[in-house]
Amino acid sequence: MAGISGFRSLAPKTKNVIVAGGLTAFVFGVYFYTMRAVGGTDELQTAIDKFEGDKIQKQAEGSMASKV
Repeated sequence: MAGISGFRSLAPKTKNVIVAGGLTAFVFGVYFYTMRAVGGTDELQTAIDKFEGDKIQKQAEGSMASKV
């Protein structure tokens, strides 16, 4: 319990900085863990690329049909 009694003797501003640092580290840890876990599959970008490719192909087919 020496750690807790040592924490109590610190100035309030110092305690706030320590707590803010701990919370910031936790939030960044969760964020990077989540991005790493989700980042393995890029399904949304694959779907967007496929949609754009289909759209370009349909536009090309439409312009070919109008020339004939």
